[in-house]
Amino acid sequence: MVDGPRMTLQTMLVLNVMLADPAKRRFGLELCAETGQPSGTIYPILARLERFGWIEGRKESPAEHLAEGRRARYYYTLTDEGAVRARAALERARRSRGAAAGLRTATP
Repeated sequence: MVDGPRMTLQTMLVLNVMLADPAKRRFGLELCAETGQPSGTIYPILARLERFGWIEGRKESPAEHLAEGRRARYYYTLTDEGAVRARAALERARRSRGAAAGLRTATP
């Protein structure tokens, strides 16, 4: 059974940004800017993280976006459980990648 999303480099970038301030609401294009990844990469990651319950997405209220004269944004926030799982998954991924890097650099 899979208990979380695959830890691609792009997923790790998103989680690292979100974990920098777990309570902060972030919208997709903000995450694109902070990770350096295109929207076509970020939005599928956000959908997967939401499916796993690691983040919650909410559309902002009309009062927020109409006052600024723009379209509504979807904001994403880490859930408490999502933050715990994200930290653990990132640590596992780092250990795994570190071990794999050590194997590649080993000399016979």
